[in-house]
Amino acid sequence: MRITMLGTGAAFPDPDRAQSGILLTLTNGRHYLFDCGAGVTHNMVRANVNPADVPFVYLTHLHHDHICDFPLFAITGWMWSRQGSPVVVGPKGTRHFCEHLFEGGAFHADFAARSHYPARQKNLEAMRPQVRECSPGLAYEDEYVRITCDWVEHIPREISECFGVRVEAEGKVLAFSGDTAPCDAMVELARGADVLLHECTFPEVFIEHRKKTGVGIFAHTSPTDLGMIAKRADVKSLVATHFGHFESTSPVIKRAATAHFPVELMGPHLMDDVVRDVRKHYSGPLHIAHDLMRIEL
Repeated sequence: MRITMLGTGAAFPDPDRAQSGILLTLTNGRHYLFDCGAGVTHNMVRANVNPADVPFVYLTHLHHDHICDFPLFAITGWMWSRQGSPVVVGPKGTRHFCEHLFEGGAFHADFAARSHYPARQKNLEAMRPQVRECSPGLAYEDEYVRITCDWVEHIPREISECFGVRVEAEGKVLAFSGDTAPCDAMVELARGADVLLHECTFPEVFIEHRKKTGVGIFAHTSPTDLGMIAKRADVKSLVATHFGHFESTSPVIKRAATAHFPVELMGPHLMDDVVRDVRKHYSGPLHIAHDLMRIEL
């Protein structure tokens, strides 16, 4: 199997990173997408994968940087002759999200215009996702994969449930955290995994800054905590991802981030600190994710 990191950034538009998105491709060519933030569909095409050939999407939670490319993904698949309805699995609210996008929703004009073409008219199912709202436990299973999930700790559950997942396929196990503060549920989902793909949004100093200022969510996992999680779960390899722009050199991001981060500390050098802090507790194989990075299992 192959893992392709389609998006490794966080909530800001970043010239160097798309938002959250991970593509799992089995040896039989079947694709499974986890999260669909801005830029994911473009990177999917850059990775030589047709969105019409991806029949499954798992949304870990409903923050925009994990879902906002889904309309583009779905419409592109329809235009490029997707066969059947995509399966979309996610937390409570996923059905409402999907039902307000196309027919009678935000993209109704696009749907209505394209529906006039005979090929599109015969294939409306491609724009009618099969939505399955999941709960902790078994989230999805077919003849190729088994996906279990549990709540992780990111934002209040009444706003949006947030899930981490464990994926079993071809005798391998991968785990993906979504967004979360350190939590026991993620340790259990990752137990003994061949690869743990885990958010590492901010260094500790950035998390502390957000706690003090109240400018935004700070329920993320620091590099030090990430190393502890990987060690506790006894994972075979670790991929740190979902970086919150702390290493950016973009003048636009730095100006916009003034209220969000200690911008005087921003820069690529912080990735050295990330690795150092992960290594305080975890000594196994470690990858710092970048867009279009591929991992073979």
